[in-house]
Amino acid sequence: MSNPLHSVRDEITKLDSDLLSMLARRRELTTQVAETKIDHGIPVRDQKREEELLIRLIKKGNDVGLDAHYVTQLFHVIIEDSVLNQQALLAARANPGSTLSLARVAFLGDKGSYSYLATQKYFSRRASELVEMGCQSFNEIITKVESEDADYAVLPIENTSSGSINEVYDQLQHTHLSIIGELTHPIRHALLVAGDCEIKNIKTLYAHPQVFAQCSHFLADLGNVEVKTCDSTSSAMLTVKESNDNTIAAIGSEAGGGLYGLTAIKSNLANQKENHSRFIVVAKDAVKVPLQVPAKTTLIMSTVQTPGALLEALTILRDNNINMTKLESRPITGNPWEEMFYLDVEGNVEDGPMQNALEQLRKSARTLKVLGCYPSEEISPTRVAAVNALSE
Repeated sequence: MSNPLHSVRDEITKLDSDLLSMLARRRELTTQVAETKIDHGIPVRDQKREEELLIRLIKKGNDVGLDAHYVTQLFHVIIEDSVLNQQALLAARANPGSTLSLARVAFLGDKGSYSYLATQKYFSRRASELVEMGCQSFNEIITKVESEDADYAVLPIENTSSGSINEVYDQLQHTHLSIIGELTHPIRHALLVAGDCEIKNIKTLYAHPQVFAQCSHFLADLGNVEVKTCDSTSSAMLTVKESNDNTIAAIGSEAGGGLYGLTAIKSNLANQKENHSRFIVVAKDAVKVPLQVPAKTTLIMSTVQTPGALLEALTILRDNNINMTKLESRPITGNPWEEMFYLDVEGNVEDGPMQNALEQLRKSARTLKVLGCYPSEEISPTRVAAVNALSE
């Protein structure tokens, strides 16, 4: 007897295929939009246009039985993809020769690590082929690029649950590499096992120290389980795969675990459910960011040892209407009780207010270095007022 769902599923399959074709065509059209913006100096984001688009789509969705929340969430993803693709194209045009058909990228761990997944995500818009160079330490990653064995490095810099990754900040203090990009990647920790294994039978758990820190509540509830740290989530998963032992498990992503044939028996392990890591991309040469593209600049500075010196520096940013999104302090090696400050600010080093601020900071601070100016990939979704009213 034939399956009564076949005809319906066949139609759904065809619709899904048609949707993918239409999304691909939409991407092609956004490339044409980006070309026009380059020619006429038009900013990438046009949030008035985005709001008008969403209002029209919400009304259209209501006419065909789709609620406002569904339509809004769907098109926020589509609009974000469009903006990121346009930014990548504008950045490539502003930096001739920067786009590589083959990019050698160093990152922490191996296939399946969160750094690996972030690398895949970032370079999917920027290189047709990747040479993946998994490393066992942040120092090894930096050295790969400094020695020109790799073109780029992808480094985790902070996490919404466990905070800043101090070792990376310390590495940035001693390198001549430049930050050329950033991305935020969702971190969804899962309990991964090989074969038939239940939580109650787990005796040993492998993960990176940062992962254990982010899942401390789960570990406390787990009870008497031995915790063993690894250099990366990929090495933890590989250990479980090769062990042939159904009493051990790893914490990592479901996507990464799938690359090692592991099964997730519990998901969402992080203390903070909205768990994301921010990564930076570094290279030997700095990049130029077109003024149409929202930019961030990362600075490292030390202040004179007088009361109010840091406040004076921050006041310079305020007076030039520059928003600071991150301030981190780290000890200065060899100088007890003295600190180096890392700042992320919204602004482009080619822009007047930022140039004024940098000139003033150089006079005020003891030392100042620009670690990089790069496109901001924090794409805030356009909000539509009274969405519920529009759907009524």
